[in-house]
Amino acid sequence: MTTLATRTAGFRRRFLLGFVACAGLIGYALYTQIYGGLLPCPLCIFQRVAFAAVGLVFLVGGLHAPIGRMGRRVYGGLAFLTALVGMGVAGNHVRLQHLPPDQVPSCGPGLDYMLEAMPLTGVIRKVMTGSGECAEVDWSFLGLAMPAWSLLWFVLLGAWALYASTRAD
Repeated sequence: MTTLATRTAGFRRRFLLGFVACAGLIGYALYTQIYGGLLPCPLCIFQRVAFAAVGLVFLVGGLHAPIGRMGRRVYGGLAFLTALVGMGVAGNHVRLQHLPPDQVPSCGPGLDYMLEAMPLTGVIRKVMTGSGECAEVDWSFLGLAMPAWSLLWFVLLGAWALYASTRAD
């Protein structure tokens, strides 16, 4: 038989582990940018924002560690939904990288310029349609480019959120 304190501690540990994973992924992305010279395209930046959002939900949920089952499920649902958004961004990026060369969209303006010149909804729409720079593969590990790894991590984080929020200790 588990006590209420044990269930809360288990939820807290699992959600804080999710936060640490997100922080590590963002840290690695920054490392590859600063020390590896890999400049992020707009879709890469959106994926970083999605990892930060998932991590934030994990952090708040872990620090709050709600007592009731409903509170834990709300945090799990929020973490899953933010991971789902990340899956959409990363999946779109993977799709762009697998387009035939003649179907790759032309390179567009930089994200900084778009944020200055367009409303936020227009920027999101433009970035999600992709550009030629997003179709380039500059890094791969075990045959997968960074967006494919991001997609895999978003799937794992979403599954972890559901598991962590519904597990009865």
